[in-house]
Amino acid sequence: MLISPGTRLEVWGDPIAHSRSPQLHAAAYGVLGLDWTYGRRQVGAAGFASALASLGEQWRGLSLTMPLKPVAFAASMTKDAAAEATGAVNTLLLTEDGPHGFNTDVGGIVDVLRDGGVHAISRARILGAGATATSALVALADLGAREVGVLARRREAVLPLTELGRTLGVSVRQEQFAGTRYDAVDATICTLPADADTLAGTADALAVDGGVLLDVVYGHGATLIGAAWERVAGPSVPGVGMLLHQAVRQIRVFVAGDPDQALPDEEAVVAAMRRTVMGD
Repeated sequence: MLISPGTRLEVWGDPIAHSRSPQLHAAAYGVLGLDWTYGRRQVGAAGFASALASLGEQWRGLSLTMPLKPVAFAASMTKDAAAEATGAVNTLLLTEDGPHGFNTDVGGIVDVLRDGGVHAISRARILGAGATATSALVALADLGAREVGVLARRREAVLPLTELGRTLGVSVRQEQFAGTRYDAVDATICTLPADADTLAGTADALAVDGGVLLDVVYGHGATLIGAAWERVAGPSVPGVGMLLHQAVRQIRVFVAGDPDQALPDEEAVVAAMRRTVMGD
């Protein structure tokens, strides 16, 4: 078990002003009775190494968002299995011997889909082929998926996912936007930005037999894909749920050094965090 003596934590990224991580973490530490501080800082990829090197012994850990997950991976002395599979680190535990990297996005996706009633998947679809799509593919494999379609314009963008799929035992194939019919799947994960116009004319077709939708975008109101699911397939799993669950796993890392080790009175911790971001 890795333990860090510090009490300061932050979320870093660029942009970062929109992040709701400080509210989530503050709610959790309040329930846990921990006098820890958690802030936010705008840090880009070019400034990451110097910012990390400047941290003293009062620092316990960092949450990382765009565009820092690859550079955080490179800076990590050790990585958990999810980080190794994706090449991305969104959580750093800072210890005397150096930073240790974790990817809690994968577990967050698994947890929020289970919240939505999805406990086993055979076939799935991912919209987009960026960094979040990599975590989505690993999460789908953890849930049992063996066939995953990826909607992306460029074949080159899908190739890394295809290679990763081979290591996971998942058949990954590219699918095209602007289709009129798509094969039925158990779940759809949208990793596209809220303002993406690539789904115009395609969203409704994807919603038909598209299974449960997880739209990882949150805080931007109704998205094009989310609105299509409401019209055609019913409610979807909110992206803020992924934010919640990956944060729970981050807090486990900061408390005990293990994203799978439950927190003391975790049910109360999660309830407080949920109220903070969902109001329920």
